[in-house]
Amino acid sequence: MTDSRHSRLDDLIEAALTEQDRQILEGTDELGYFALGRSQFQGKLGWVTWLIMALQAGLFVIGAWCAIRFFTSDDVLNALKWGLPSAVLVHMAIQLKLSLMPQMQADRMIREIKRLELLIVSRDS
Repeated sequence: MTDSRHSRLDDLIEAALTEQDRQILEGTDELGYFALGRSQFQGKLGWVTWLIMALQAGLFVIGAWCAIRFFTSDDVLNALKWGLPSAVLVHMAIQLKLSLMPQMQADRMIREIKRLELLIVSRDS
């Protein structure tokens, strides 16, 4: 019995592979979510990820500090002065973290294309 990710097309592809192709695919297996996330901190654009995460952490800490001031405020005007910046800063921190998702998806696609290139090159030799 096959799982939901494994289709009939996958079975046909696997049947057409040589032993060398199977070894290549096993050696370049797809990364999990957390491994893919960690890989964003390496390579040519790793410094951008470090910068985004540092900025995101700073915004979150300042937003949390503003939230604490918001919850300890006595009057409404003072609460608004701390609550609005808190909400904006935390929202910005979340948006910065989510900005890394398209890069993770692009890296997944590039990795799969490189796997295909490796399979094609191995067939030619």
